[in-house]
Amino acid sequence: MANTMTNQLLLDLLRSEVVPAIGCTEPIAVALCVARAKERLGCEPDAITVYLSKNVYKNALAVGIPNTGMTGLPIAIALGATVGKSEYMLEVLRDATPEAVAYAKDYMLRVPAQIHINYDAPSILYIHAEVRKGDKTAQATIMDGHTKFVEGNEAKGERREVKGERLEAKGEALSLHRVYDFAMEVDIHDITFLKDGAEMNTAAAETSFADQYGHGLGRLLRANTLTATPEMEKLFGNTLFTKIISYTCGACDARMSGAMVQVMSNSGSGNQGISCSIPVYLYAKENNCSEEQTLRALALSNLTVIYIKQSLGRLSALCGCVVAATGSAAGITYLMGGNYEEITYAIKNMIANISGMICDGAKPGCALKVTSGVATAIFSAYLAMQHSFADSTEGIVEDDIDRTIRNLTRIGHDGMKVTDDLILDIMTHKQ
Repeated sequence: MANTMTNQLLLDLLRSEVVPAIGCTEPIAVALCVARAKERLGCEPDAITVYLSKNVYKNALAVGIPNTGMTGLPIAIALGATVGKSEYMLEVLRDATPEAVAYAKDYMLRVPAQIHINYDAPSILYIHAEVRKGDKTAQATIMDGHTKFVEGNEAKGERREVKGERLEAKGEALSLHRVYDFAMEVDIHDITFLKDGAEMNTAAAETSFADQYGHGLGRLLRANTLTATPEMEKLFGNTLFTKIISYTCGACDARMSGAMVQVMSNSGSGNQGISCSIPVYLYAKENNCSEEQTLRALALSNLTVIYIKQSLGRLSALCGCVVAATGSAAGITYLMGGNYEEITYAIKNMIANISGMICDGAKPGCALKVTSGVATAIFSAYLAMQHSFADSTEGIVEDDIDRTIRNLTRIGHDGMKVTDDLILDIMTHKQ
């Protein structure tokens, strides 16, 4: 059983990692950094230079920026320099009204930002903004976390690896069983914000059903459940499975295409927050699960994602949607009546299946990866409840679930570094 201190640490961790965000968190974090630098300058800059780690650059290259109809860094930087407020953190562009966006688009042409990739950045997640007005200059640096501002020597140190294992540093070793114990023990009144977040993410999905966003897969599947043609009905059916997929990838469709929607993120990623909350929430709702069951399942799902990300790192060449869907597999297994043993089976099934999915930047196509992850999560949960699971004779799976998770994160954090470089090279040299 986890002690009181551990429960408080885990609750604090949940509260710090499950937070609202508007837009894809990498370009939003860049806008946040520019906004902070502008505030230090005290006026609108007439020159902006940003230095980004390769992973930040990769994830900000092709994703939609809220309320702009545009993609990528230049408009995000312009909004940060004009309308952005750093006090809003990952909602830094909350005030991006149509009028503010129109002004930022003009500003972007008048003050084009200089954007550089820092291949020797001191962290995988690194953003440094320098702004100038005449002879006056100011700067700001974000490192290790999307909202973590750092100063002085810490911002300019030598390259280092950051895995975010804060609980271990405090002598509280985190494990999947510790995560499970917390989810079963925590006072549900302390985690109601997780259900609020799931409802927020579900509302974002409903935004996507009203218009064409991204590849429109969520809207297509949702239309099937409402006004199905015979062909669609025969192919997709009208099921909870289809609903879960349509809502999850629909929310991703909206935010990746720049809809002005608020989502509840997990570990610095809106897509991760979507993928670990909507499937669990909808499964619970459609199966008339109690409020307590729903909240405990959401705590298990969200904290499982945070646990895996602690050793994987915030950004990597491994798709974060797969990690988040692994959390959903755990939460859904619990709602099906599974205990800790069945939950470990579900996670092993996930790791045996889609653990090699690459991250090639944030973009509308992320919704397709979300779909793959969530569908696999549901299959994995059902198999687990039948006590059918990948065992230690199969690939990177071991008998010990925590070692199995570490095998996954070692591949993503250590083994795929060359893959990460190659992905960025391909993305920046397309013909």
